[in-house]
Amino acid sequence: MTPETLFNLPSNALPVPAALEQAVQHGEVFTRRWVVDAILDMVGYTADQDLASRHLVEPACGAGAFLSAIAERLSASCRAHGRGLLDAIEAIEAFDLVEANVESSRKAVAEVLRAQGWEATEVGKVVTAWVTQGDFLLQAARAETADFIVGNPPYVRLEDVPDKRMNAYREACPTMTGRADIYVGFFELGMHRLKPEGRLGFICADRWMRNQYGRGLRKLVSQRYSMDMVVAMHDVDAFEERVAAYPAITIIRNGPQGAAIAADTKGSFGARQIQELTEWAARNEEALITKPAFHAARLPHWFPGEDSWPQASPARLAMLEDLSDRFPLLQDDATGTRVGIGIATGADKIFLTDDKELVEEDRLLPMAMVRDTTSGSLDWGGTYLVNPWSRSGHLADLSSYPRLDAYFQQHRAALSKRYIAVKQPGRWYKTIDKVDARLTARPKLLFPDMKLTIHPVLDEGGHYPHHNLYFIVSDAWDLRVLGGLLLSKVAEAFVEAYAVKMRGGTLRFQAQYLRKIRVPDPEGIPAGVRSALTAAFEKRDVQAATEAALAAYELNELPE
Repeated sequence: MTPETLFNLPSNALPVPAALEQAVQHGEVFTRRWVVDAILDMVGYTADQDLASRHLVEPACGAGAFLSAIAERLSASCRAHGRGLLDAIEAIEAFDLVEANVESSRKAVAEVLRAQGWEATEVGKVVTAWVTQGDFLLQAARAETADFIVGNPPYVRLEDVPDKRMNAYREACPTMTGRADIYVGFFELGMHRLKPEGRLGFICADRWMRNQYGRGLRKLVSQRYSMDMVVAMHDVDAFEERVAAYPAITIIRNGPQGAAIAADTKGSFGARQIQELTEWAARNEEALITKPAFHAARLPHWFPGEDSWPQASPARLAMLEDLSDRFPLLQDDATGTRVGIGIATGADKIFLTDDKELVEEDRLLPMAMVRDTTSGSLDWGGTYLVNPWSRSGHLADLSSYPRLDAYFQQHRAALSKRYIAVKQPGRWYKTIDKVDARLTARPKLLFPDMKLTIHPVLDEGGHYPHHNLYFIVSDAWDLRVLGGLLLSKVAEAFVEAYAVKMRGGTLRFQAQYLRKIRVPDPEGIPAGVRSALTAAFEKRDVQAATEAALAAYELNELPE
């Protein structure tokens, strides 16, 4: 089935099985009224506008939490602009998969309109026209027809959706990859429905901004839309029942990326505080606002690209964006700075040894292990790699090394069972990664993969890193100066914002996160600051390193 065929199916072409209805009902989380009102304000759906001439889509209306508020505003707008209710018969388009929800929404909207004094016959016509049973993700294509898309998409994992419909969803929504939640499709198709400068406002989980399954959606947003506002509400009672949904209000506009607002909230955040936030945003004056229940920052733009977007306090995000605009990435061809990972053997018990007499001397390569870096200096513990690689990058000829040959033959059965050996039986004694002979002698900074804080350690040369260590080499940097910079809380802030924290607050200092760090031009750092960074690194003084780093980055302070 092609996407064109799929989009032109009637909305009921795929029957809604009971299992999916149950999954959707299980994924329903009904939104509190003050959250609904805030979203409508943020997208500009206000009664002073001629709302009868605008088009709003509610893709998953549930029991009518959004529609009731929408109907109130539309009714007031019709009165203010001398409109009849039937003038607005095409102003709202709402869907829900569950028949009971459709009936509940129609009833709720009808009650609102009758309370506003509209005639029962007119109310019946518009309510029937506005709210229909159907699957928003499988509607016929109607690109760029909506001024507003608002709602609270259901939280349903794709694996809970029957196969036939799941495949249809994936065809209709190319960003819905991997183990995605179907709310990803609501974002994607919602954005496609927006007219130029139209706005989408959802209260929804924000995991797509960082998880792997959100990569396609992040790419789409970065290429075609503007992230205007993100209000993280993880601890806020935003729904009628308590759920661990990590929700955020997200406002996306169909237009070039402009300034963006990032806000974080505490559990006491509510109707009064969100009004303060929206009023501050509308003033477009102060760059930061800090209140007991929330804090927010006005960013020049949102973070681009499909890689994970950072997660931090608004003030930290503003700092990271500023540094990203002013400084290049740590890994940079201009300075010959590279981030990499140590060697994975596929059989450490065989390839690692502390026996200096095990094989020929030139087949033993000193290995830097995580335990050797604990003190902050490299205290080598005597571990060697039984090295099957020549300096040219080819596998060593075992006939030239009888002791090496005997040792590997002793373990041939175990080595040959490894996946890489099964794929290449003639190369059964290779390690997973090839040894780069040039790396051994080079000075390098080493980083243990898992630590509570950033922990650069200098290897003056002579050791090869194990795969639980990441390394940095550079042609331009004095590694003690760079080590001081990376020991600082400023550098750690980059990793904290992008890395996934493990239990107990442990961070992963993997290459993908280290590469996110921005650094000044090494030649542009004043001599006094260079000396301070070097001294802080040698003394393992994080506070001194941070103070020197702030000077190098031309920052006054490190925001919390």
